[in-house]
Amino acid sequence: MKTPRFAFPMFLTGSAMLSAGPIFVRVADVGALQSAFWRLALAVPLLYALARATERDAPLLPPLKSVPWLFLAGLFFAADLAAWHLGIVRTELANAALLGNAAAFLFPICGYFAARRWPTPVAALALVLAAFGIGLLMGDSASVSGEHLLGDLLCFIAAVFYTAYLVVMGKARGGLSAMATLAPVTLAGAVCLLPVALIAPGNVWPDDWMPVILLALGSQVIGQGLIIYALPHLTPLASGVGLLIQPVFAALLGYLWFAEVLSATDIPGIAILFAAMILVRRPSAAQPPVEKRVPPGGGAVTPPGATPSA
Repeated sequence: MKTPRFAFPMFLTGSAMLSAGPIFVRVADVGALQSAFWRLALAVPLLYALARATERDAPLLPPLKSVPWLFLAGLFFAADLAAWHLGIVRTELANAALLGNAAAFLFPICGYFAARRWPTPVAALALVLAAFGIGLLMGDSASVSGEHLLGDLLCFIAAVFYTAYLVVMGKARGGLSAMATLAPVTLAGAVCLLPVALIAPGNVWPDDWMPVILLALGSQVIGQGLIIYALPHLTPLASGVGLLIQPVFAALLGYLWFAEVLSATDIPGIAILFAAMILVRRPSAAQPPVEKRVPPGGGAVTPPGATPSA
């Protein structure tokens, strides 16, 4: 199947939409876990409506073989949101962005481990640049302190759960469309979060619905919708590095809308991250190096799948 031309830009757009999520979590007049629940619960009917609009002949219920994977993906996503939302209110936003995006590195590592091969030199360079760029971008604002150690740990745990969610979504989707996959996964996540939201400290019913509505629309429907659509068409490396658009977008948003001053390391950090994103789209970053073998007769061996010249 041919990769859609705009798969990577769509993934970047979906990832960028997630960058506003922490702001809505903080301004919502409900608890952290309650905002996670509302993010999923309010998105469920919209996702099912979009699934029906895009595939009118599609069955309302997913195939039976996909149900366990869909529920597991929803469970991982619920755990990700629970840890992430608890961490956001217990640490600095810069730390939350830095540690929460550890999935950008964990997801490619899982991909290389599953494929049982090392990354190509170009892929390794892209990962190094991504790590260096995110370090420059977040280095001035992120900090290490015992006061927000729990929040930092929760954000990193969220990244682990999000990595597991991305891995499982590959199996959960099967032949389903993006919306037909994301809708039941979101429903499963909301079901998992409901009892937690009811017993956790904090308001359950918001007085101001706008923050949680925007959280559901921006982060879940649009953000996750674009990410899940593009995910099967991208390598784990491209998907992982693409997640780093979130801190880039957050820094640019702060500069353009909130008049926040970019530091001397922010601009080089953003430039290096964009360089890493360009590198991951190169074919040499996705393909393992061809092993050159010389047969006993001394002639060159044609790589598998290639047509030998006459």
